[in-house]
Amino acid sequence: MTIKEKVKMLVAKYGTSSPFEIAEARKILIFKHPLGNILGYYTRHRRVQMIYLNSHVEDRHLQRFVCAHELGHATLHPEVNTPFLRRNTLFSVDKIEREANTFAVELLIPDDAVYRNEGCSTSREISTAYGVPPELIQLKRIH
Repeated sequence: MTIKEKVKMLVAKYGTSSPFEIAEARKILIFKHPLGNILGYYTRHRRVQMIYLNSHVEDRHLQRFVCAHELGHATLHPEVNTPFLRRNTLFSVDKIEREANTFAVELLIPDDAVYRNEGCSTSREISTAYGVPPELIQLKRIH
């Protein structure tokens, strides 16, 4: 199953594309703590899945993206305690980080927004409208 298909299944199951609501429904704990230059990370202890978000990140779009990214790890890599997502490494070459970024982009940008452009004609406009870092827009698959 592709990442896009997994995202579609989750959205259909939970009736939302909010990473916070999906995490809550899946009983994934979310903690907000000061994490320095770390945006967030995912961990699992025993069978308890946890997402940690930096409480000092005030931009709600960035917090939503980081939560979606970490939810991607919880969905795609549930047994792996992921490395910290740092502000300067949003575009990572590491396979699991790329997959989590793809998951987040698919979750946060609906297909019809890209098909119809919903008033957005550039990657920057789509980035701004959906709170996804502009350097990650190209991860959106519209096929």
